[in-house]
Amino acid sequence: MSTVLIVDDSSTLREMIAGLLLKAGLTVVEAKDGVEAQEMIQATPPDLVVLDIVMPNMNGYELCRWIKNTAATQNIPVIICSSKAEEFDRYWGMKQGADAYITKPFRPADMISTVKQLLR
Repeated sequence: MSTVLIVDDSSTLREMIAGLLLKAGLTVVEAKDGVEAQEMIQATPPDLVVLDIVMPNMNGYELCRWIKNTAATQNIPVIICSSKAEEFDRYWGMKQGADAYITKPFRPADMISTVKQLLR
């Protein structure tokens, strides 16, 4: 069973995404910011990371860059899930190494299909 790490400073959003992914049969772990996520990834790398951009301590762009520039974690797919919906935000997220970019609010089916596609 695949493990997905959800990184978002909003507990409501973490719970919502976790609920969706649990229903889809995935194992879910959560972190409230990039620093906590980094520690969790180093201890037990997940199969995929869903992360927000705007977070305290370490933002999503920094975390994504770290994941993709670290040999042990560079193949972990990263989905940025953010309310930053400008074309530049999407471009910059992909430039940091994200495998997908989903804007909030999102359709639950889009999140599930993107996660499943990247876990193949």
